[in-house]
Amino acid sequence: MSLHQFLLEPITCHAWNRDRTQIAISPNNHEVHIYKKSGNQWVKAHELKEHNGHITGIDWAPKSDRIVTCGADRNAYVWSQKDGVWKPTLVILRINRAATFVKWSPLENKFAVGSGARLISVCYFESENDWWVSKHIKKPIRSTVLSLDWHPNNVLLAAGSCDFKCRIFSAYIKEVEERPSPTPWGSKMPFGELMFESSSSCGWVHSICFSASGSRVAWVSHDSTLCLADAGKKMAVASLCTETLPLLAVTFITESSLVAAGHDCCPMLFTYEESQGALSFGGKLDVPKQSSQRGLTARERFQNLDKKASSDTANASLDTLHKNSISQISVLTGGKDKCSQFCTTGMDGGMSIWDVKSLESALKDLKIK
Repeated sequence: MSLHQFLLEPITCHAWNRDRTQIAISPNNHEVHIYKKSGNQWVKAHELKEHNGHITGIDWAPKSDRIVTCGADRNAYVWSQKDGVWKPTLVILRINRAATFVKWSPLENKFAVGSGARLISVCYFESENDWWVSKHIKKPIRSTVLSLDWHPNNVLLAAGSCDFKCRIFSAYIKEVEERPSPTPWGSKMPFGELMFESSSSCGWVHSICFSASGSRVAWVSHDSTLCLADAGKKMAVASLCTETLPLLAVTFITESSLVAAGHDCCPMLFTYEESQGALSFGGKLDVPKQSSQRGLTARERFQNLDKKASSDTANASLDTLHKNSISQISVLTGGKDKCSQFCTTGMDGGMSIWDVKSLESALKDLKIK
């Protein structure tokens, strides 16, 4: 576990390059800062400035080395590097509300942008006109789309939105890809087809994630629930009401284990039991450092009463690694089927890297399936 404090401002979103030597972050404004690893330090290498509204999403395509960004200015840009300089290309999104989230597809021939316009723009490159165009998925989305994730087959797209629903759509674009083969979620896949819709959660869906095989999808919502739909079990939904504050981010680290984090400032492990079709809480992954406890003098006690209206100092500082909410989790090494390292960024401006093996040895009861 290592924490690097980039800024005092919150980190809105982040994305890693292919070999994990560079990270692109947005410091809660209209810029993207790219940091390069140099020894033990992170050094700022580039600043991407084109948006004139807050940046809400960044994704870095590993194979083609292109960055896509979207923001509250209702625009998205695809950035390519030429002679060491990042150059933007405008994407025609055709939306009248802020863009909220962006994600490259696995084959990197298209990407999806969620927005407050109650729709998803699926964007692809039209070579004859030399620009990025979009097709819209509108029905039956009733509110802002907060999170997206692609199925490994490059066609199905999972979306979580503020209308309390998780949905899976077909984002098949005949201009750029072959006809898709059948999946456990369904076989008919024209563009915009609704393959799955949840009914179980009662809060905004903050984050959504497909498993490595693509036959499971998990999501976390603002009512502190974690849900998982299993296509292998006739799309049965397992739901777990956690006793934590709402979770904001979730990812699979194996086919049956998930890591989620949010307003409790530490990542937590959840496991899915396929035989019972149930989710269970596996434990908090943040090992608190033992702080030296000493008694308060009478004077300190009255000072605390004066300052904080409480004489208790134990809850004055968090013993978690992050000192504020965690807003994003990304898998660093090993992929979603056997993750060995993952990364979290948060509202405290910090980025921490977590090693799954050393977490397992540090936390005795922890078993990752």
